[in-house]
Amino acid sequence: MDYIITTECYIRRGEDILFIHKGGKDMNSGKFLGIGGHFEKGESPVECIVREINEETGIKREELGNLRMRAIITFINPKYDDEYIYLFEAEYIGKDDPALRSCDEGELKWVNKKDVYSLPVWEGDKRMFDEMFKDDEFFTMKLVYDGDELKDVIVD
Repeated sequence: MDYIITTECYIRRGEDILFIHKGGKDMNSGKFLGIGGHFEKGESPVECIVREINEETGIKREELGNLRMRAIITFINPKYDDEYIYLFEAEYIGKDDPALRSCDEGELKWVNKKDVYSLPVWEGDKRMFDEMFKDDEFFTMKLVYDGDELKDVIVD
């Protein structure tokens, strides 16, 4: 397969956003990402993100307020398969702190919105945050990399 389809969600709690600081030895190792992952056969984007959120954080669907799709991101990098990401956003309305739970894929951390640009993230994620934070409009974005270097960003 020359491409993969994934979901990702940035879960907010006031001015904080829940990230996973990725472990492992893949392309995201050491980086901070939203919660998400690969589709399973027959899943819709919403079914996929709800399952992934629960698997990685223990958060149940009823603990997510205003879950909505914000963007479709196209990630192009000759080192990896092309990736099409259904990007979601939600508000955490549960009582227990999911960041205190263990996660097989990394460490869960709340990060204040003003500090996300200083995290070790893909350079294109900073451009994605710009679009997410400026308004609530749906957008599409194509991020073109050569290895770790961001070469082009196209926003529609």
